[in-house]
Amino acid sequence: MVTLVVATTTDPASLGPASALLAFPGWHSGPSFQGVRSFVNGDVIRLLQHDKSIVEEDDLDSRITFNFCLGVPHLQDGDVLPQGGKPGWAALPSPRMVPWLILLKKLAESRNLVPEFEVTLEATHHGPVTNKPTMFVEIGSTEEYWRRQDAAQVIAQLVWEGLGLGGGDAVGNWSSNSTGNKVLLGIGGGHYAPRHMDIVLKGGICVGHLLSGYSLPMEDPSQSKADSNIIGGTWREAIKVAFEATKAAFPGGEILAHLDQKSFKSWQKNAIMGFLEEQNIKIGKPGDFF
Repeated sequence: MVTLVVATTTDPASLGPASALLAFPGWHSGPSFQGVRSFVNGDVIRLLQHDKSIVEEDDLDSRITFNFCLGVPHLQDGDVLPQGGKPGWAALPSPRMVPWLILLKKLAESRNLVPEFEVTLEATHHGPVTNKPTMFVEIGSTEEYWRRQDAAQVIAQLVWEGLGLGGGDAVGNWSSNSTGNKVLLGIGGGHYAPRHMDIVLKGGICVGHLLSGYSLPMEDPSQSKADSNIIGGTWREAIKVAFEATKAAFPGGEILAHLDQKSFKSWQKNAIMGFLEEQNIKIGKPGDFF
């Protein structure tokens, strides 16, 4: 299994960490592909550097000839895709996300970048389309910070240690020994998912997709002329697609939906909980994850 690290020259938030990572030992030039430059470290690590937007680079994992928490599950055919992907789709979330998040927080604290920088997950909201477990690691949120070399060095160190390139064990692999481990599927809340983060940062669990409120379009039944018991919108499809992608990424894992209940009106919460029950998706309270 090859791990693919993808960077772009068009975004300073990507170029800085990639340059810092390539400054570590062991990298050498690899084969180019359709104008995409590649670098190799060991037998199973590839870094691709291209001149396009990463979120629009669909199917890169299946197009590469040397064998290589995304998605917009709430959108429909014909909807505008401002940040790549395809309607009604969600990527397989990488099992590395929580261990890398905790490692990133540790590295950022050791370089005195916290609390100036907040270490957090983002909700599912963009492409590109991939068929392999995938995650983004980013510096936010303005150009001033994107160009910060101290932040870039932390991201590079994260990838270096997380992939085991320094000689240690890789961080966050899912294996047959992981069967039965609990996986959080976040539903509701804002873009940075603070209530889901409260659980995730305690460690000991994995995380799949995080569906913020804007990824759960729900039509208020009191404003509809149709049957008041029917709540329109693509929220059902978004939950179902995110659950299926999370389940596929963590074979044998126990997927538990965690609701940010304070972010919902009562009719929204009741509808979502009813749908989860119909789909046999378990709901977990904070204490159920530990």
